Amino acid sequence: MLYRGKLYRALNPVYAKEPLSGHGAELYGGRFNPKGVPALYTSLSVMTALREANQIGSLQPTTLVSYDADIERIFDCRDETALAAHGMQVAALSDTTWRDQMKTEGEATTQGFARRLIADGYSGLLVKSFAPGAIESDLNLVVWTWGNSAPSRLTLIDDENRLSR
Repeated sequence: MLYRGKLYRALNPVYAKEPLSGHGAELYGGRFNPKGVPALYTSLSVMTALREANQIGSLQPTTLVSYDADIERIFDCRDETALAAHGMQVAALSDTTWRDQMKTEGEATTQGFARRLIADGYSGLLVKSFAPGAIESDLNLVVWTWGNSAPSRLTLIDDENRLSR
């Protein structure tokens, strides 16, 4: 599928100067990217981005950014038939033990799924949010391939250069 529109990301202020780097996800790994693979975890709404960034405890300092996106080759995790064709089950997407799997097996099931999608040429995946309080319409777009031009254009919206100050 193609995604064209706005995306939102609530960043730890440590990474606010590099909102297009994917460096934090690359260093530590995430639910949908193994360590060593940069990723941007974005959301289709501001509220979903805030829920995602502050899942544990009280709201912590957060920098909210937005992007204009025009990204081809997005895998849609809402399509159960496509999931099954790629060796993934819906229940595995929301498995809360993915961090434990990283420690014991070296790679979580969802990270292996992401690695296979990347090898198949996907730029990212669309998946429902599993953050507390999320509803069915809360969606995230995890992006593995992005740049300034097609087929994976992602442009930070910062017309006033606020992040460079």
